[in-house]
Amino acid sequence: MSELILTTYDWVPKMPRGFVRDLRIRWALEEAALAYRVESTSFRDRGPEHYAAQPFGQVPWLTDGDLTIFESGAILLHLGEKSSALIPTDPHGRAEVVQWVIAALNSIDLPSQPWALFRFMGFPGEAPEAKFVEDFLKARLDQMEAILKRREWLVAGRFTVADLLMADVLRPVNLFDGLANYPACNDYVARATARPAFLKAYDDQMAHFAAADTA
Repeated sequence: MSELILTTYDWVPKMPRGFVRDLRIRWALEEAALAYRVESTSFRDRGPEHYAAQPFGQVPWLTDGDLTIFESGAILLHLGEKSSALIPTDPHGRAEVVQWVIAALNSIDLPSQPWALFRFMGFPGEAPEAKFVEDFLKARLDQMEAILKRREWLVAGRFTVADLLMADVLRPVNLFDGLANYPACNDYVARATARPAFLKAYDDQMAHFAAADTA
């Protein structure tokens, strides 16, 4: 098996720490017990090599031999092909996981990301645009609450990469108490983030950026 290399920023400000999306990849690699190492790219000076690997100047990207993959969802699906701990091997289970991965990135992240960003950045919440996003998110959370009342995990009665991604999409919402009226969603995020693989991934990301503070 080729060496897996995860590339993330060398440093970020304190606000996004714990939410930079290399965390998703660290978490998946820990869940699957896949060996990997972490490399850094400059946060402040994003040069041609960065844009060659990630055309939007973001992180993370994964190098797997001669293959380089960007976008966290694509990386997670790639890792899922390497481990049944992330995606079931049967066609039905795999298809279910893939559809929920896409749902997390599209149906849920679409309203949750601007909702959380408004709060990260301290934007006023009374504008018509903010009300639209609030209502959009509520409609999606109403549906997720109904689903998660009936099941512990999304697919196959066990944790998969679909839960990893869905829980991580919901974490910023939870940070600003957006799940306060959604106990099933709140419990779901708590279950996922209590997993040892998440805790290690989180601690590793925080340590990575903290080490750069004194470099």
